[in-house]
Amino acid sequence: MIWEEIKLDEICNVINGGAWRQEEYVSSGVKVIKVSNLVNDGIDESTLSFLPFEALSTYEKNILKAYDLVITTVGSHPQLKASAAGRGFIIPANFEGALLNQNTVCIRTKDENILHSRYLGYIGRSDDFRNYIQQTGRGAANQMRIPISNLKSFNINLPPLETQKRIASILSNYDDLIENNNKRISLLEETAQNIYKEWFVNFRFPNYENTEFDKESGLPVGWGKKKVINFFDFVKGIEVGSKNYLNDEAINTVPFLRVGDISKRDGGIFVYQELVKDKTVDVNDILISFDGSIGNIGYGLFGAYSSGLRKILDKNDSFGKTFSLCLMKSDEIQQTIKAHAKGSTILHAGSSIQYLEFVKPSDEILRKYKNLNEPFFDEIINLTVQNQKLKEARDIMLPRLMNRTIEV
Repeated sequence: MIWEEIKLDEICNVINGGAWRQEEYVSSGVKVIKVSNLVNDGIDESTLSFLPFEALSTYEKNILKAYDLVITTVGSHPQLKASAAGRGFIIPANFEGALLNQNTVCIRTKDENILHSRYLGYIGRSDDFRNYIQQTGRGAANQMRIPISNLKSFNINLPPLETQKRIASILSNYDDLIENNNKRISLLEETAQNIYKEWFVNFRFPNYENTEFDKESGLPVGWGKKKVINFFDFVKGIEVGSKNYLNDEAINTVPFLRVGDISKRDGGIFVYQELVKDKTVDVNDILISFDGSIGNIGYGLFGAYSSGLRKILDKNDSFGKTFSLCLMKSDEIQQTIKAHAKGSTILHAGSSIQYLEFVKPSDEILRKYKNLNEPFFDEIINLTVQNQKLKEARDIMLPRLMNRTIEV
């Protein structure tokens, strides 16, 4: 079987991302993918920006197609894996029609009969491609830029079309399973949050029609407005200093999670266990950020965590994980955190903890809620763990298929 070496720009178009002024963005419309949205090997939808739908006719060249390869051209040094320039991302089908922002480029095959688009995506994730691109970056360690000409000069080791399709099929099976799991996680989160709102905000809980409400408070009898800190602890993380960050796992090290890492689910750095003591989390713990990007919620994580994060502990183990998660994501809690944040460049909201309040239901309703909804969190964690194992398996297979260690 003959593999042909050919320059990228001979069989691919390289398309720059667009640039838009802040005042052009709107609250809803066409999704805009920025560098900040490209996390781990996916897209963080929680911080998306939007342009009006009319923008599509003006910015047609920046419209993405399913399975396009997107490369970050600006970022930190390659050693800082999570934010490094030269990272490759495959655009999922549900983001077809989104617009690509500046500091990124889209690489798209010119002819599907020569270079299969899904195979191209996995080239962009390969070690050979990433190492080549990142080694040609220019600029300071914390702000590198990759010249477009370097991207175009990369030599692709191109197998026959049918081999490309088989390799892409093997790898995309993993990605498809991960995407399906992510959809299920989103649906479970949405369902749990809707039930929480229906029961504890709208007060439409089981048998509410026959429940007596207090005329003064407006709450069901037996319920009350309570301080969150009387029922939950917020355990602050630890700051070990960037000089102690390690780029690879070693003996007696643990992953180290910073504020920006909880949505990525992977910070890409490690620290020695002795530095972090007991400031650690496992997959069943819930984290919330109070510095920088405040109010972000994380779960399904493992490792140590920084001082910008707090681990949420139910003091008497009486509420359950699903209630805790939905409470911290609720509008009232999120608004209070933002209202008490301080700082101009970097926000700090640790002081907001003392102002957080919630409606504590009766023991009977809380027990019913736990019995009905606690399985939601368990299933979310199971799917999250599955995804991590799928990613690990895919990342083991990818280089072996690309360098022909495994023939297909």
